[in-house]
Amino acid sequence: MSTRLRRAAVGVAALGLVVVPLGVGHAVDAAPVASIVPASAPVAADDFPQLTPAVARQLDAAVLKVMSEAKIPGVMVSLSAPGKGSYVRAFGVADKATGRPIRTDMNMRIGSETKTFTVTALLQLVDQGKAGLDDPIGKYVSGVPNGDRITLRELAGMRSGLFNYSADEGFFKALTSDPRRPFTPQELLAYSFKHPVLFEPDAKFDYSNTNLILLGLVVEKLSGQKLADYINQKVVAPAGLHRTLFPFGAEFPSPHSQGYTDQTATGKIEDSADWNPSWGWAAGAMISDLDDMKTWAKVVATGTLLKPATQAERLKVVEALPGTGYGLGIFNVQGWIGHNGSLPGYQSLTVYLPQPKATLVVLLNTDIAYKGSEPSTLFGQAITKIVTPDHVFTLPAQSVTAH
Repeated sequence: MSTRLRRAAVGVAALGLVVVPLGVGHAVDAAPVASIVPASAPVAADDFPQLTPAVARQLDAAVLKVMSEAKIPGVMVSLSAPGKGSYVRAFGVADKATGRPIRTDMNMRIGSETKTFTVTALLQLVDQGKAGLDDPIGKYVSGVPNGDRITLRELAGMRSGLFNYSADEGFFKALTSDPRRPFTPQELLAYSFKHPVLFEPDAKFDYSNTNLILLGLVVEKLSGQKLADYINQKVVAPAGLHRTLFPFGAEFPSPHSQGYTDQTATGKIEDSADWNPSWGWAAGAMISDLDDMKTWAKVVATGTLLKPATQAERLKVVEALPGTGYGLGIFNVQGWIGHNGSLPGYQSLTVYLPQPKATLVVLLNTDIAYKGSEPSTLFGQAITKIVTPDHVFTLPAQSVTAH
C-alpha cells in the first residue's frame, strides 16, 4: 500500500508509501484467514524459469513497454532465484534535467516498505516479552480513540478503524505548501484524531498510516531509543543491509535518483528528492538500494530476525483486496510475499516467492499513476506474467482523484 497524501491513487499496490494518502483507503470486511491465501498451487522450484538471455530479452521488452506507456523516467529491477540465475537492469534516467542515467547502485526512497521494518522492530520486542500483540495501544500511548480496545495486532494488520492522517485535507495543505518542513509524530496523529473512527476495531481492513505512527511510538517507549536508532541498529544491521537508512531528516545519501511527483500544491510535476519524509516517519521515511532490498525480501518473508512462532503470526493474512491478503505489515499477492512503497517521487516493490526462493525488487523514480494503477504494480505484473504466469502479481486498479 502506499502513503499517498490524500485518498487519491493508492490501491493495494499502494502497500507502500506516498506523500499524499499513504494508503489504500478502502475498507474490506473481515474474511477467514484460509480464504485469502492464494488458491493456486505453490510454485515449485523447477517451475521457475532459468533466467536465460532469451528470458532476459522478454523481460527487457516488458519493462520498456511499461516505461513507455506510463512515462516512467527511470527504473531498476532485480529478479533472481537460487540456481536460476539473475536479471539485474536499470533503464532510463535519474535526472530528467541533465539526462544522467539511472544506475543499479543508486539510493532510493522506499516509502511504505518502511512499514516492514517498523513491524519487524515491534515483533522483536514482542519476542523479548516487552509487549504482547493483543495489548491495547492505550497501554502505551494515551489519547488514542478506542485506544482501550484497539490492539497492536490490529494496528499492524490495518484493522484499527483509525482515520488515515495523510487523507486529511489540512495535512495535505500543510505538506504541499512546504514539503521540506519537518513533522512530529504527535502532529501527524492530531490530523487523524480530529476525525471520528471509521469502524469498530477488527471489523474491516483499511490501510492507514496512522497505525504505523502509533507502532513507531510503541517501539520507542519499549526500547528507550529513537525509532531511527532502533531500526538502524537492531533491524537494518542484523539483516546485513549496508545502504539502508532510517533518516533523521531530509538527508538522502549519494548517489541517488531525483524523484518526480504530481502530489504538489499546483498539481504540476516537481522534483521531490530534497523533500522531508518525516511526514511518513514509521510508515514511510526509509531509504535503501536494489541490493539491500533483495536481501530484505528474504529476511522479512522468512522471518530470520524473529522467532518462528512470531513470524507465523505475521504471515497470517486476511483479505485486503481481491487476491490479496494482508498480515502484520506484510501482504501476500498470489503467493508473492512482501510490500510495496510509494512516496512523492518514488515507488518500490519488494517481494519473495517461497518455493523457488525467488526475489523481485523494483525501484523507480516517480509515483505518478497510470490509468489508476501504481507504476510499481504495472512492473510487477509485467515481470511475473513472464516468469510465474500462474502467480501474477496484480493489484486492482483504483481511481485516482485530482490533486
